[in-house]
Amino acid sequence: MSRSVADMTDLEARSLGHALRDSLAKLDAVQAARCLVAVVSLLLVMVTLDPFPDLRNTDVTTVVGGRMALDYVSWGLLAVVAVLFVAATDAPALKTLVTPLHLCLVAWLVINVVLSENRGVSIQRFALAASVTSLAVLLPLLPPSQRSFNQCLGAAALVLLTLCFLGVFLAPHYSIHTALDVTEPQLAGDWRGSFGHKNIASPVMTILVYVGIYLCAAGSFVMGPAIAALAGVFLIFTGGKTSTVLCLAIYALASLVYVTPSLWLKRVICFVPLIIMNLLTVGSVLSPAFGAMTRLLPLDPTFTGRSDIWEFALAAVAEKPIIGHGYAAFWDDVTARQTAQGAEWATSAAHSHNSYLDLAVTIGLPGLLLVILVFVLAPLGNFQSARTHNRSGALAKLFLTVWLFGLYYGATETFMLERQNPIWFMFALAVAGLHFLARFQCVAQTEPKP
Repeated sequence: MSRSVADMTDLEARSLGHALRDSLAKLDAVQAARCLVAVVSLLLVMVTLDPFPDLRNTDVTTVVGGRMALDYVSWGLLAVVAVLFVAATDAPALKTLVTPLHLCLVAWLVINVVLSENRGVSIQRFALAASVTSLAVLLPLLPPSQRSFNQCLGAAALVLLTLCFLGVFLAPHYSIHTALDVTEPQLAGDWRGSFGHKNIASPVMTILVYVGIYLCAAGSFVMGPAIAALAGVFLIFTGGKTSTVLCLAIYALASLVYVTPSLWLKRVICFVPLIIMNLLTVGSVLSPAFGAMTRLLPLDPTFTGRSDIWEFALAAVAEKPIIGHGYAAFWDDVTARQTAQGAEWATSAAHSHNSYLDLAVTIGLPGLLLVILVFVLAPLGNFQSARTHNRSGALAKLFLTVWLFGLYYGATETFMLERQNPIWFMFALAVAGLHFLARFQCVAQTEPKP
């Protein structure tokens, strides 16, 4: 009898061991799949499905239907997979996203799309923006631990930087602006890497500098410095003056905010310079007093005549201040508008070169207010909460820095709510990261569950 019991116990132990190994293998496979979705999402938004466009080809300005369809399908599938993964393990985190303010923003965007001047275009582009933004918001939850998040972020950054540098050295006509470019030949010599324009490459490189610094702080003493150094070098050669100046200035500002205890003082540090920056740019065409102050400055805050574009955009806001002209539906063809008369140069612009003004044009002043509440004011409160509870300080600082960079970059360029724009993706990721850090503690390292 004792031998039979012993045999049975041994059999059960072996069965239990096999079951445990199978469970751990499945767990590892799921975790690897989640990390894969995160890396693929980062590479899809950074590298895109159409890297290294030939700007010498006149077809570069033509939207190819089949290619765009592939973008929609890719982003849509990734978003669905991400939602399924996160819903299975992080339902409490998803529930925290369902707030009255978030619901109001989504509801307003839906109303705006329905009432758009070009409903078909708005619906199509809003669908893509919803998929991209969903992935950005869920990406901090996909890797099973902070360590795996760091590895995903670092791997994607190194792949992108490798592609960009290989492009510069092996295929310069596809990765450096040339005098033969169909549009803006005056940018000849500026590096753009795998991107279609230096004004996309430069802010992305700035964000990668922040990623490299964060990885150094997180203990990655090889990958971190490599990413920061390579991105810094590439940023300089893009010739992107705004991003280059903001790179160190924003990091210094974020460091000051990081060590400031008072939330109200944090708000002053973050928002007063931002308000002044907007007053000296867009405000200079609204108020003669601000215009006079702008002319006294030793530099040109209108960035070589963008005041004409801002005047044209402000006239568009005045036409439809409440509902706006429709999500992503204004700048496709503005030459026929009544307000375009006398502003022919301004109508050739693709956007208003100010994210806040552009939102007022497209989704109206109520939409702009909701975006400010969700993406400008709330993240700083979330950062304060994360610091109060001492949750992942280095990661919180990374999200804070990327968020601050987006706020100030938005005063000179348009990217907020802009579909698969990589700056918008990283900005939304940072905002979501601060939201989750304010409510949950990061898992430092994946631990197998028995």
